[in-house]
Amino acid sequence: MRKIHNSQSGLISTQLLVVIIIIGIVAAVVLAPRILGQAGKALQAQAAEEIETIGIALDTYAKDKGDYPSTEQELAALWEKPEKPPLPTSWVAPYLKIPIITDPWGNPYIYIRPGIHDRYGYDLISFGSDGREGGTGDAEDVVSWIRFDE
Repeated sequence: MRKIHNSQSGLISTQLLVVIIIIGIVAAVVLAPRILGQAGKALQAQAAEEIETIGIALDTYAKDKGDYPSTEQELAALWEKPEKPPLPTSWVAPYLKIPIITDPWGNPYIYIRPGIHDRYGYDLISFGSDGREGGTGDAEDVVSWIRFDE
C-alpha cells in the first residue's frame, strides 16, 4: 500500500512541475512582446531627450557665435573647437560636456545645417532602431522638428 502512495506523490509532483512550466511558457509568450515594446518606446524617448539636449547646446552655440555650426563642422563643434570653416572668432565651449555622438541604437545622429525642414536652423535626426530613413514602431525616425510626444 505504501508503494502505491509514494509513486502517486511523485506523479503529482511531476504533473505540478509540468503545469508550472506551461504557465511560464504562456506568460512569456504573452508578456514578452509587451515588455520588448516598452523597451523600444524607452529608447525612442531617450533619442528624443538627447535631440532636445543637443538642440539646447546648438541654440547656445548659435547665440554665442552668431550662427549654428555648419554641416561640415558637425556636432563635434559643440565639444571641440571647429577646424573647418566658418571658424568661430572665439571659443568658450564646450557646449556639451559629454559628447553625444550616437543615438540609443548606436547609429550616428544626422545633423544638417541649414535644415531641409528648418531652413533657418538645422535638422537633427535619429533613424531609429533600423538605422534607415522612415519606419514604424522602434524603427520610426526621431527628429528635431517634431516633438516625440506629439
